[in-house]
Amino acid sequence: MAASRKPGSPPVPRRVAERLARAAARVLRWEGARATRIELTLLDAGAMRRLNRRVTGRRGLTDVIAFTLPQPDGGILGDVYLCPAAAQRYVSTAASGAPPSYATELVRLAVHGTLHVLGYDHPAGASRTRSAMWRRQERYVRRLASGR
Repeated sequence: MAASRKPGSPPVPRRVAERLARAAARVLRWEGARATRIELTLLDAGAMRRLNRRVTGRRGLTDVIAFTLPQPDGGILGDVYLCPAAAQRYVSTAASGAPPSYATELVRLAVHGTLHVLGYDHPAGASRTRSAMWRRQERYVRRLASGR
């Protein structure tokens, strides 16, 4: 499990990248996904926009994009791309209640991408926050925040 930065990636302290890798590893353990390996990559806003356009055909910034590559031995390789700039934008514009911290939002994105690699999905739009995947994600984020 690793978190890496591509050239031109946003400056994220090493300890934050390590925390994200640990969060993804714990989710894999909690899910019983022993044969799954995930690589987390942090992208700046421009790189994430380009990836979003190339992969989904959508313009604009997104916070996480995940890819899954099933292996012949039954294992899974996953690539999760996170955009710290999107996380920061969300935190700074969150309207309802107390916004999450930047670090918590990055962990949420790592958990979200990890769940996508494992095959979880959610509907588009506002109803996604009521989906089973979202509830599972938030349960894991709370567990990680509490240190359990």
